[in-house]
Amino acid sequence: MKSTKFAYRRILLKLSGEALMGTGDYGIDPVVIGRIAREIHEYASQGVEIGLVIGGGNIFRGAGLAQAGMERVTGDHMGMLATVINSLAMQDALEKLGSFCRVMSALTINQVCEQYIRRRAVRHLEKGRVVVFAAGTGNPFFTTDSAASLRAIEIGAQILLKATKVDGVYSDDPVKNPDAQRYDRVAYDEAISRKLAVMDATALVLCRDHGVPLRVFNLHEPGNLGRVLAGENVGTLVE
Repeated sequence: MKSTKFAYRRILLKLSGEALMGTGDYGIDPVVIGRIAREIHEYASQGVEIGLVIGGGNIFRGAGLAQAGMERVTGDHMGMLATVINSLAMQDALEKLGSFCRVMSALTINQVCEQYIRRRAVRHLEKGRVVVFAAGTGNPFFTTDSAASLRAIEIGAQILLKATKVDGVYSDDPVKNPDAQRYDRVAYDEAISRKLAVMDATALVLCRDHGVPLRVFNLHEPGNLGRVLAGENVGTLVE
């Protein structure tokens, strides 16, 4: 049954790997992933079709490994596998709550999850299953932000939601600059030209060129995801 109480029928939610760490320095905090899963389960059970992309920075980050001397393609492949680990953890947390969930990987790992096939992913969403898109785009040199933009376009998401630890897009780093201005709304071209810390340029261009709006908000504020889904002006809208 489709919900009529939300502003969006189908969304793509992008989570950073760091969001799963909680107060730790590494890995997955079961309390944090459980809380995020409960929010996702609540809205999926009310008819919102939810796709997820989760980063792998809490385990490995390919660019960081490359800076430390590792060959970049190898580092990126390790980062993709880290996203599979996070995706399986989210699947487990959601299924414990009663949600039906599928992990679909851009890398072929048939023993632990499905291979990503766009039409099958859309069918899962239509059947009310949460779909977690793992392994980025399957290609080195592309971030999980770019993967989120790509998957949002492919599945026909009405909006891309980027959940962060800050409450929107700022003119500067609000931690370092207390005078930084938070935007309620910003155009894609401005975000790209001013190099605002939203997503990488490839991800922004993909969304801009395909007309997918992006909302950046703080996931750690209780109730924010529901407010966003209800169409409230939470965080920053990029369009």
